[in-house]
Amino acid sequence: MSEPSKVIHVRNVGHEISENDLLQLFQPFGVITKLVMLRAKNQALIQMQDVPSAISALQFYANVQPSIRGRNVYVQFSSHQELTTMDQNSQGRGDEPNRILLVTIHHMMYPITVEVLHQVFSPYGFVEKIVTFQKSAGFQSLIQFQSRQNAVSARTSLQGRNIYDGCCQLDIQYSNLDELQVNYNNDRSRDFTNPNLPSEQKGGRSSQSSYGDAGGTYALQAGGAHAAAYPQMANAAAIAAAFGGGLPPGISGTNDRCTVLVSNLNADRIDEDKLFNLFSLYGNIVRIKILRNKPDHALVQMGDGFQAELAVHFLKGAILFGKRLEVNFSKHPNITQGPDAHDYTNSNLNRFNRNAAKNYRYCCSPTKMIHLSSLPQDVSEDEIAAHLEEHGIIVNTKLFEMNGKKQSLVLFDTEEQATEALVCKHATSLAGSVIRISFSQVQAI
Repeated sequence: MSEPSKVIHVRNVGHEISENDLLQLFQPFGVITKLVMLRAKNQALIQMQDVPSAISALQFYANVQPSIRGRNVYVQFSSHQELTTMDQNSQGRGDEPNRILLVTIHHMMYPITVEVLHQVFSPYGFVEKIVTFQKSAGFQSLIQFQSRQNAVSARTSLQGRNIYDGCCQLDIQYSNLDELQVNYNNDRSRDFTNPNLPSEQKGGRSSQSSYGDAGGTYALQAGGAHAAAYPQMANAAAIAAAFGGGLPPGISGTNDRCTVLVSNLNADRIDEDKLFNLFSLYGNIVRIKILRNKPDHALVQMGDGFQAELAVHFLKGAILFGKRLEVNFSKHPNITQGPDAHDYTNSNLNRFNRNAAKNYRYCCSPTKMIHLSSLPQDVSEDEIAAHLEEHGIIVNTKLFEMNGKKQSLVLFDTEEQATEALVCKHATSLAGSVIRISFSQVQAI
């Protein structure tokens, strides 16, 4: 055993263990003056204020096995009597703040693209460049901010958090590179300061391969944690990014109940598909069941608890078919399959099967303005108005083209009219095309 030192060496520090976890383990024994995470070795160095504090900690843990997040860690005196700045830089490699971050994704159950990473990191400052690559440590990315302070803020806020619920955990270190070289703008690399780069190379090695272990690689175990359909906001940075870096007021992000109870429905006019059209604005729908003994009540099972919370938050009090809806969490955890339950699990009309983070950005309460997409190329404003006018007074319409596709904004006289048009006409056919409708946050045309 090494001679007593105020520096404690900790082994078996898995990637799920944070600096704060280690602080909590040793703070009862005295003041901690320095902490270095040796991510490449699954180890850490803790420097106590004095030797007696370190001795107390090791004497205690000689009789009690220290455990963090279900993982046993092992402690001993370090051969270092004190951690110097040189020790920290050479051992920790990645602790010196830099505007370029090296990000390793653990438990990667879903594909991570440049777009996803940009949504996660851009709330903390202007992201200039992103490069992704696959190494022995797993899927990694280099992310270059405009300033070092932006990078520090991003690492402080996002280190150890999940992009998706239960998976895609972020392990963020500082790179030792000065500048990223990006040759192509595609789903693997992007230079946001130069949109004119080609999307593909004509031959040779990938533009990312040259980075290799730049900034240090951290060979950590990537377990097989089960993931939910999409993140809970409590630990879902991608969704926070979609909402501009924070939760909408009134949303906790910690709800785990997936099923909501909708009451005060207009039983004569409502059906499962209309409810699907409305609730699918806030997440994927698993099943919907109208209660036959209470036909003005229905159960809606969302893809996860965060989506259910969005639905409750944005739809409570909405008016549909002359009735003000009551939307609350149900005591039932899910809807049992059966003849009365309509199953939408495999529906291609679920809006969050692709570009989920992008769709969260458009979540809002019902508005007077609806947005139509997937329109036929030769459609006219008169045809759109004729398709919707039975549902209320159309104040104005605007037909436009984005990315080569026709889209339209339609302004109704009231939110109730716009809501009725959405629930009745979403996924209907207009001139041979199945159109998609959502609420628009644009207030005027």
